[in-house]
Amino acid sequence: MTIVSYAGITRPSFLLAHPELPVLVYCKLQLNSTSALRIPSNDMKRTEVTRFRCYVAERTFESTSVGSTLSNTGNVRLGRKQRSSSSLYSRPSLLEMKNEKIANRAKVYEFLRGIGIVPDELDGLELPVTTEVMRERVDFLHKLGLTIEDINNYPLVLGCSVKKNMIPVLDYLGKLGVRKSTFTEFLRRYPQVLHASVVVDLDPVVKYLQGMDIKPNDIPRVLERYPEILGFKLEGTMSTSVAYLVGIGLARREVGGVLTRYPEILGMRVGRVIKPFVEYLESLGIPRLAVARLIEKRPHILGFGLEEQVKPNVGSLLEFNVRKSSLPSVVAQYPEIIGIELKEKLLGQQCLLHSVIDLGPEDFGRVVEKMPQVVSLSRLPIVKHVDFLKDCGFSLQQVRAMVVGCPQLLALNLDIMKHSFDYFQVEMERPLDDLVTFPAFFTYGLESTIKPRHKRVAKKGMKCSLSWLLNCSDEKFEQRMEYDTIDMEEMEMPSFDMNTLTEPRSEDSASDYDDSDDEHI
Repeated sequence: MTIVSYAGITRPSFLLAHPELPVLVYCKLQLNSTSALRIPSNDMKRTEVTRFRCYVAERTFESTSVGSTLSNTGNVRLGRKQRSSSSLYSRPSLLEMKNEKIANRAKVYEFLRGIGIVPDELDGLELPVTTEVMRERVDFLHKLGLTIEDINNYPLVLGCSVKKNMIPVLDYLGKLGVRKSTFTEFLRRYPQVLHASVVVDLDPVVKYLQGMDIKPNDIPRVLERYPEILGFKLEGTMSTSVAYLVGIGLARREVGGVLTRYPEILGMRVGRVIKPFVEYLESLGIPRLAVARLIEKRPHILGFGLEEQVKPNVGSLLEFNVRKSSLPSVVAQYPEIIGIELKEKLLGQQCLLHSVIDLGPEDFGRVVEKMPQVVSLSRLPIVKHVDFLKDCGFSLQQVRAMVVGCPQLLALNLDIMKHSFDYFQVEMERPLDDLVTFPAFFTYGLESTIKPRHKRVAKKGMKCSLSWLLNCSDEKFEQRMEYDTIDMEEMEMPSFDMNTLTEPRSEDSASDYDDSDDEHI
């Protein structure tokens, strides 16, 4: 088969645009007849290709097939690419950029290692491309008081920009009232705050705290005490912990004061921490409402580890002869007793009282039941009070009986005790045995209670025990003054009443922030 091809004039525009080409004057097309080129095919038929020659601007281009034209075109494009690669304005390749980035990071890592910082955790974190910028960040952190050890504890802080992250956050905290002197400890405890957005992360938490009735002036102290609160979700742990406490009887108007004194509550999970703690105290015999009142007065007790501290301490109390029935009053009187290192204190005080007044193990248990604070008394006050009682004329056996009956004798103001004893001897003219029987005499105010009551009884010519005279309220005493005889059943030693925790609250609120609440025995 013969294929007849037709040739026309092509327009090699890339040549016409060349500045060195002369003006197009002449174009001559020369066609040659079919050549002897044959292309075999499957049916063994011949295929003929026409050869053409074109003269353009006195330059000759000759082709015997379409393939040669494509080849020439490719050569022209290749020439363009070669000329482009030699341009002064060429961009680096992605590989070159990647290698450069790796090299810069290696220099930054080398700088950090040189000053003692381990950069292993920084892989994948966006860091400054130059050591100068990184040095600026490290220097700024040093000015805030953070050491190399602090940075190694949280190396991700090196990903925070001084201008974009650190300064805005610190300025915000300063405007709230957080003291600059606390910044170092603040950042050691919660360095993640430097990653936070003031508008998106920090300000909503502050507004939430204000909505919990924490006074604006108390917000800085809350943040200083518990900076981690800035990372909590508003509708997560914070809201559920408060809701649970209100549910068990915590007064809604007391929430602000409780959170101000112990903001760590907002980070406690109800199911894992608060609820098990409350239920355990209930199992000891403390009513739920009484537990709520204890939390109102001493919210820090929620921070005592249930398994690590509370349960072992209760076991220690039982081991040192505190009766199980007395555990509720012991905890209610002195909640801190379930959170301190108790066993060693119990052993030390038992040995001390045995050496000073020959107190036995059973009596020691009674002393702890009546005044659990005895476990935290130091040796010197105990010895001084025992010596005072001995100087008053009491025998060692009488002193021991007085301490067992009223352990508060070991902690009262000695000067006040001396004045009360002088009045007892000179004005009341009673025998020492009356004080042995009712040692709580020393716990009453001399001017407010002892003197006025004694004068009224003496004026009426009545004979009564110290317990009948003192162990009652003013209202009850007025009623007693109407008696013709004295009811012996009313002559009882005062003891802790659990009902005092469930009585209606006074108008005074515990909402005011008190730094002294931060100090616990």
